[in-house]
Amino acid sequence: MSQAFKVGVTSDLLDARGEPVCGREPLRALDEAPGLAWEWLPTGIREIAAGHAAAFDAIYINSPRVTAAAVAGPDLRLKIISRHGVGYDSVDVAAMSAAGVLVCNTPAAVPRPVATIALTFVLALAHRLLAKDRLTREGRWHERTGHMGIGLTGRTLGVVGAGGIGKELLRMARVFDLKLLAADPYVDELELADLGARKAPLEVVMAQSDFVVVACLLNDETRHLIDASALARMKPEAYLINVARGPVVDEAALYEVLKARRIAGAALDVFEEEPTPATNPILALEHVIVTPHSLAWTDELFRNIAGTAIGAILSVQRGERPRFVVNPDVLSHPRVQRWLKR
Repeated sequence: MSQAFKVGVTSDLLDARGEPVCGREPLRALDEAPGLAWEWLPTGIREIAAGHAAAFDAIYINSPRVTAAAVAGPDLRLKIISRHGVGYDSVDVAAMSAAGVLVCNTPAAVPRPVATIALTFVLALAHRLLAKDRLTREGRWHERTGHMGIGLTGRTLGVVGAGGIGKELLRMARVFDLKLLAADPYVDELELADLGARKAPLEVVMAQSDFVVVACLLNDETRHLIDASALARMKPEAYLINVARGPVVDEAALYEVLKARRIAGAALDVFEEEPTPATNPILALEHVIVTPHSLAWTDELFRNIAGTAIGAILSVQRGERPRFVVNPDVLSHPRVQRWLKR
């Protein structure tokens, strides 16, 4: 009898009740796949170890890191790391490629939900939502005139990173009659023009935008891309929104700009350190909206992410190339060639 294709799923994809955060429906595909056995990994795992890579053909991960040490053992069985989400900065992709392990993510599931939260932040900041919430709760209605919002018509929205999320945000933002800019050296100008947006250098986007939305991947090129010099270009009435990864923005520099009121405010779903400490001084600023890297989390998003991530695993079980491979160079690796159908 042939050996079962074994799948491990990290337990941080369970809620406080022990239920899958994606619902049970996507997991049925694992239950029903012939020749496949799957299990939840123990709780509290912060990093995938060599023992996991020796025990499983596939691992579906959320937050645990996957380093070179995971694939350095002599008994490597692992064929695929399937990432719950679009970011893969927690995975040593180069080490996976060298070891013949595919890394997959779920970009098709993410653009609309994350673009929606970026737009939610834009609207909340423009209308001073949190300030007016406090006025109401504290019986300070007489102070309403001191918290006037700003209309969006004719204002400028700048997107840093015009990938799937950035393009979706630009598409959605057109209905507000905003001027649209995008800073992304890799995006096609004509593609942006079809969305009603103009490609511009980062310096221009930072200087001209009333709302700057950070939506790029985190890598060596983008780490601290939004630094003190970039923030210094922003208008005093402008807002910064980060829905990408925390380290894309120099958080210490952002705090200094916000504390000095050199920009109007910010909205952050991500932080340089996560969970961010309660002592993070940004949390004490009233003109900043903060959420715990989960504002986009909805039943729809997690169901679609899980379906895509599990679909990649099932493709590998069948000997097929998954749809979203982060490291396509690994497909020519001799180890991959042994199981990949021609």
